[in-house]
Amino acid sequence: MKRKFKEYILVTLKGMGMGAADVVPGVSGGTIAFITGIYEELIHSIKSIDARAVRLFFTGRWRDFWKHVNGNFLLALFAGIFISVGSLAKVLEVVLERYPVMIWSFFFGLILASSYVVSKRIKKWDFNRAVALAVGIGIAFYITSVTPAETTGAWWFVIFSGMLASCAMILPGISGSFILLLLGKYVMALNAVNTVDVAFLLLLGAGAVIGLISFSNLLSWLLKKYHDSTIALLAGFMIGSLNKIWPWKETLETVVVDGHVKPLVEKNILPDPGNPGSFFWLALLMAAAGILLTFAIELLASRSARKNEKKQV
Repeated sequence: MKRKFKEYILVTLKGMGMGAADVVPGVSGGTIAFITGIYEELIHSIKSIDARAVRLFFTGRWRDFWKHVNGNFLLALFAGIFISVGSLAKVLEVVLERYPVMIWSFFFGLILASSYVVSKRIKKWDFNRAVALAVGIGIAFYITSVTPAETTGAWWFVIFSGMLASCAMILPGISGSFILLLLGKYVMALNAVNTVDVAFLLLLGAGAVIGLISFSNLLSWLLKKYHDSTIALLAGFMIGSLNKIWPWKETLETVVVDGHVKPLVEKNILPDPGNPGSFFWLALLMAAAGILLTFAIELLASRSARKNEKKQV
C-alpha cells in the first residue's frame, strides 16, 4: 500500500500506542492495532517475511525485498513501538502506579467499545461465529485469571516465553507482558532491560521473532479462509480480557521490582460509590473518555477509507 510521508508519521504514532500498551500487563498492542485499523495489514506484512523474502535479501535484490515485506510500513510501525517502549511506556507505568483506577477505567472503556467496533466487521452472525466469540471470551477470561507460575530459567524456556509473548502481542485482548507475568518471566525481562542483560534479551528476542513470524502466518491463513469467525474469536479475546482490566482490585500477592512493590496476584472487587478512595465517578468519566475516543478513531478511519475508495474510482 502506497502512502504519503505524513501517513507514515501516523503509522509511527499508532506503533507508539501499540508499544505503550504492550508494556503494561493487561493491555494488548494487538488491540491498539485493531482500533486504529492496521491489524490485518500488520499480520500480512509480518507473514510476508518468508523464504522468498530471505532469497531476495541474500541475492542482493533489496528493493524487491523491501517491497515484498511492506518495509516502509513495518519500519514506521516498529520505530513507533521502540520509541514508546523507551520513553512513553515509562511515563505510562508511573501514571498507572499513581492513578491505577482512572487509567484502568480508561482502558476498560477503550477495549469495551473496541470489541463492539471489531464485531461490526462481521457481515453476518451465525452459530459458528457465535461459538467463536464465546470461545474467545472463555480463553481470555481463563488466561487472565490464572495465577503466575514459578518456572525454570533455562535458555530454552526463555525462548519459549518470548514466542508465546510475541503471539499474545498481536492478539487483541491478551497482553504479551501479561503472558510473561504468567510464565514467571516478566520481572526477569524488566530487570534484563534495566541491567542490559544481553544474553537474556537475545534469547527472549529470538523467541519473539520466531513466534511473531510463525503465528502471523496462522492468523493470516485464518483471516483469509475464515475471516468472520476469526474476527469473532478476536473480539471474544477482547471481551474476555476485560476481567484483567477491571479497575477495582484487591492485591493478594506482591513482588518487588527495582525496589518498588508491585501487585502480582489480584482479585476483582465491586466499587463503593460512597467511598472517595474508589474514585467511582472519575472512573466512569475516564471509561466514557475511552469509549468516545474509540468511536472517534473509528469515525475518522471510516471517513479516510471512503476518501481512498473515491480516489481509486
